[in-house]
Amino acid sequence: MAIKNYKPTTASRRNMSVTDYSELSKVAPEISLLLPMNKKAGRNSYGRITVRHRGGGNRRKYRIIDFKRQKFDVPGKVLTLEYDPNRSSHIALVEYADGEKRYIIAPEGLMVGQEIMAGTEADIKTGNALPLSSIPVGTFVHNVELHPGKGAQLARAAGNMAQLMAKEGKMALLRLPSGELRNVPAECMASIGQVGNIDHENVKIGKAGRKRNMGWRPQVRGSVMNPCDHPHGGGEGKSPVGRPSPTTPWGKPALGYKTRAKKKASNKYIVKRRNSK
Repeated sequence: MAIKNYKPTTASRRNMSVTDYSELSKVAPEISLLLPMNKKAGRNSYGRITVRHRGGGNRRKYRIIDFKRQKFDVPGKVLTLEYDPNRSSHIALVEYADGEKRYIIAPEGLMVGQEIMAGTEADIKTGNALPLSSIPVGTFVHNVELHPGKGAQLARAAGNMAQLMAKEGKMALLRLPSGELRNVPAECMASIGQVGNIDHENVKIGKAGRKRNMGWRPQVRGSVMNPCDHPHGGGEGKSPVGRPSPTTPWGKPALGYKTRAKKKASNKYIVKRRNSK
């Protein structure tokens, strides 16, 4: 997808760009695959704000995405390519030979009218889904499962892809978009190709109102707060942080502080971390 720029009719238009949606199908979403979405505004089940600066935004409905791709050996035809307000990638509506319709993540190069299939005997072509054990080494994949049958968890965002580096026994070695090398069970499903909407990362928001439409509220720097509100606050004029390293509003180190839980069951599958440590 290309990036669309506008003439600088206003100050905000000058640095604003949007994704060119001309390649998408101009149709309404499939009603049977929609679910209502209630706004939480960053609050958890207790009503406490756990994610700050969220609230408002346009109303949207959730599209049910088939992340498991367990409709094996049944050919499907791509009916439409559609925009999904809940993710950076686009989605494709697939109608299978038995009449069932499902949404999938649209990979780069997928076309309306193209046939796709999932299963061990599927061809190695864009949009098809196979177990990692059936995919040749060196192939680029997306929508990768971490546990067989759980559904895709890796390489799902726009432009992302993982590469199958090796297969040994019951495990397959993947290089993830972050650069991490990780072993994944070879029975896990993965889709062939790269996630579409590659230029998503190059879009410039351009104005504050557009960010508000996405459900984000204003964020205030800690250095302009009072000392009672943030450790960086207080002082005359532009004051330095005043402590060895920047911190969060609750005093936790903000740079280089490890927050990952000690998940021994998961860590043992990591061959090389993304930060080379």
